[in-house]
Amino acid sequence: MSAAAVEVIAELAALADPKVRAVNERHGDDHGVNLSKLRAIAKRLKTQHPLAVELWATDETPAQLVALLICKPKEFTRDELDAMERQARASKVRDWLINYVVKKSPHAEELRVAWTADSDASVRSAGWALTAERVRKNADGLDLPSLLDVVETEMKDAPDRLQWEMNNTLAYIGIEHAELRERALEIGERLEVLKDYPTSPGCTSPYAPLWIAEMVRGQEKS
Repeated sequence: MSAAAVEVIAELAALADPKVRAVNERHGDDHGVNLSKLRAIAKRLKTQHPLAVELWATDETPAQLVALLICKPKEFTRDELDAMERQARASKVRDWLINYVVKKSPHAEELRVAWTADSDASVRSAGWALTAERVRKNADGLDLPSLLDVVETEMKDAPDRLQWEMNNTLAYIGIEHAELRERALEIGERLEVLKDYPTSPGCTSPYAPLWIAEMVRGQEKS
């Protein structure tokens, strides 16, 4: 391991706070480093792909989070990204891997197709996260009615993370595609997924019927 990697790991270890760890563990993250301080380290390091690869290989959550912030997404091969998704344990690592790296990769669509058909629920959820992004930004080529068929059949009993991403896909179909809005609303109302999800005042509920209705109202006003 390079001296630079050893130094970063030591700096992250020094920042570990038991109180932060207790909060993070409630959200599926196994570390105690304040994310603002972690981001400050990454900002100081700037882009360093070889260092990012070293930090990822430690299998330590704080180091992997820094790695995802300083890597060059387009330099990872398809197989490397697939392996990283399967290695990721912590919730924040999985989220950042998809949002900061895979979505910027030329392999994103190939991985989306492969992951949505995977037998591992965690990997499938990554595929559905990419699918929700496709629906929101560029749905050309997607079979949206078939996606609704899968959501209708599987979302209710899916594991939490997979259910969340299927629900995002359902909502974006209803928001962005008026011809399928009625069906998306009907599925959401019947399945009632995330209907009782606690939502702070002023924030949009993730419950698809409410989310769709609020976003459509906003579109109509603009």
